[in-house]
Amino acid sequence: GLAGLFGSRAAFVRELDRLFTLESDEMQLDVSDVTGLMGQYAHGNEPSHHVLYMYNYAGEPWKGQKLIRQVFDEMYKNAEDGLSGNEDVGQMSAWYVISTLGLYQVEPAGGKFVFGSPLFDEATVQLPEGKTFTVKALDNSPENVYVQSVRWNGKPYTKSYLYYKDIMGGGTLEFTMGPNPSKFGTAKKDRP
Repeated sequence: GLAGLFGSRAAFVRELDRLFTLESDEMQLDVSDVTGLMGQYAHGNEPSHHVLYMYNYAGEPWKGQKLIRQVFDEMYKNAEDGLSGNEDVGQMSAWYVISTLGLYQVEPAGGKFVFGSPLFDEATVQLPEGKTFTVKALDNSPENVYVQSVRWNGKPYTKSYLYYKDIMGGGTLEFTMGPNPSKFGTAKKDRP
C-alpha cells in the first residue's frame, strides 16, 4: 500500500534509497538534536527503526542488509556513549539484540519477524516449555553481509520473514551469507 502511494514500487525504492543519502543541508532542516543519522534516516529516533527493513517489503532486501550491518558497526559500541540516541525504555538496545539475530518485528500486530543480516555465527534463545530457537549464520563475516539462502528446521525456506508463532514453537533458522547481493526473498510471494 505504501509503495502504491508513491506511484510504483520503483518510485518507493528510489525514495527509500534517497532517505539514506540525502543530507540535511539539501533539505534545509535543522537536525542538530537528532543523532545516529545516515542521510535523513535517524537511527537515534526509535520510531525509525523499522525503516531499514522496508526493503524486504519492496523486494530488495539486500539493500537493507548492508545498511543494517552499517548501523551495527557505526552506531553501537562498548563505551559510555555506545548508543546513538536516547535509550527510551530499552528500545535502542532491544533493536540491536533482535536485529543481531537477523530479524526484526516490523509489524507488532501481524506477528512477522522480517529478516535482516545476522551478526553472530550462532545464537540460541531459550523459550518456554524447554524449547529453543536457534539462529545460525553460515559463512558469516564482516564482508558477507548478504543473505544467500535460508533453511528453517533443515528445509529450504524462501520467505524473507518468519512468524512469531513459528519462532515460539522452537526450531533452527539457518542463514547462508555471502559478499554479494542475492535474489533471496525478492519474489513477490516471499515478501512480508
